[in-house]
Amino acid sequence: MPHVAAAPPATPATPRGRTGPARPADPVAARPEPPLRVLVGAVLRRHRERQGRTLRDVADAARVSVPYLSVVERGRKEASSEVLGAVCRALGLRLVDLVGDAHAVLARAEGRVVVDLAAAPVAGATDGAGLARVTPLPTGQPPRSAVLLAA
Repeated sequence: MPHVAAAPPATPATPRGRTGPARPADPVAARPEPPLRVLVGAVLRRHRERQGRTLRDVADAARVSVPYLSVVERGRKEASSEVLGAVCRALGLRLVDLVGDAHAVLARAEGRVVVDLAAAPVAGATDGAGLARVTPLPTGQPPRSAVLLAA
């Protein structure tokens, strides 16, 4: 008598009605991400405040109105790429710096390690050979992955 294999167990239907293997729930995927305009606005505001500059100063340099720059910084308005470029130039930033900072915020929120390879070394944070010293992560769950930001 020939050998007959048992039928594979039924798999649950996916949300679109297709069947497939059951996937474990991903707690990171369930966490909602903030809108990009909120991240971009926060990065712009942080850079402006670090430079000790006023909204008026940056708005004048970027040739946008103060109220408009304010709503962009608060994440209430989605600025065009031209406006973002002008504001970045007024702050001495490149668009890649703006996007990289927003990326780093999202990556950290997911528990990823973010290393900015373009950052200037911190005094006393190097080993004898001039290489950056690695600071161990706090105990707990290890990060899911590392994210490197380069110049």
